Amino acid sequence: MLRTHWFVGSLLLAGVIFVPTAVMAAPRPQEASIQLRVYDRDHRDYHNWDDHEDRAYRGYLQEHHRDYRAYNEQRAREQRNYWRWRHQHPDREERRDDRREER
Repeated sequence: MLRTHWFVGSLLLAGVIFVPTAVMAAPRPQEASIQLRVYDRDHRDYHNWDDHEDRAYRGYLQEHHRDYRAYNEQRAREQRNYWRWRHQHPDREERRDDRREER
């Protein structure tokens, strides 16, 4: 009986030590994807290049009838053209927020 209590107590102690370590070591969703900050020279601001920005970039390429080419492989002039377009075409969520502020 004493050995059973000792064994169960040891298992509980091991669980108390192991579980928080395993939870802290697990990557969070936002940490799992690689993010990059890109500087927009003309507008003097930074943009996080994530999946959301990549979708916008692909939309830009499609609108301008261009084949996909990674943003960082584009010439500087093409990158500036993208940011100019991006500032003229804000996201739908941002547009809704702007309309709410105007009311």
